[in-house]
Amino acid sequence: MAATTLLERKSISVSDFRCSAGPGDKPFAEQHRCHSISYVRKGSFGLHCRGKFSELVAGSVLIGHPGDEYTCTHDHVCGDECLSFFLGAELVDAISEARDIWQIGSAPPLGELMVLGELAQAAADGNSDIGLDEIGQVFASRFVAVVSGKPRKAGPDAARDRRRAVETALWIDANSHREIDLEDAAAQAGISPFHFLRLFSDVLGVTPHQYLLRSRLRHAARRLADDDSPITAIAYDVGFGDLSNFVRTFHRAAGASPLRFRQASRGKRKILQERLALN
Repeated sequence: MAATTLLERKSISVSDFRCSAGPGDKPFAEQHRCHSISYVRKGSFGLHCRGKFSELVAGSVLIGHPGDEYTCTHDHVCGDECLSFFLGAELVDAISEARDIWQIGSAPPLGELMVLGELAQAAADGNSDIGLDEIGQVFASRFVAVVSGKPRKAGPDAARDRRRAVETALWIDANSHREIDLEDAAAQAGISPFHFLRLFSDVLGVTPHQYLLRSRLRHAARRLADDDSPITAIAYDVGFGDLSNFVRTFHRAAGASPLRFRQASRGKRKILQERLALN
């Protein structure tokens, strides 16, 4: 089993698991260390847990409950791949009071969860502007809603809550050159990361991480158009950790590379200056 940690926060961590076991390998018992939800993105395996046996295929979800023992088998195919979210106790309490939901062992492929699982994988691959911690919370919350049958509560109405979201957005924009994660923004707002994510998204229509990335892109676009700093310097100045990530993200948003965007903005400005000179 190859495991790669993709994200580690106080309230949530994310790992990529790739198992190469096959029909000839002897299964063994394992134990869940915390609440978790794992999206099976490839392959298949059997699951023995709490006296039940289930076959999990791509799109299924493995649910972990602290202390529960489970055994995975590979009687039919070799290997599987999972994207796993490990949740802190406070986050689980915020998502749901019904702890028995986390003791079902697994959930079959469900459309409501599969689309979020694929979005989570896109975020893990760097092909989405939503944060891994954000989609992990949304994924877990949606799992609870689907299994329990309880609809999501209505969004915030109080002026204080809406002001809190707006003020935090302004803080994110002013500090977008820094490393800011969901827990940092939630602390600024003075509420838990789970409730902050819902509040911010409901009020502003984007997640905090999406707003952070778009703020960085906005600052970068202004710098590309207005000054002659090297593109690499601009990328680091506005908060991107590496040039390739900046170029990829900027191109996805603008439809052009940072260099082409700079050239286009300078070309339009030059044409305008020439027209003014003629007059």
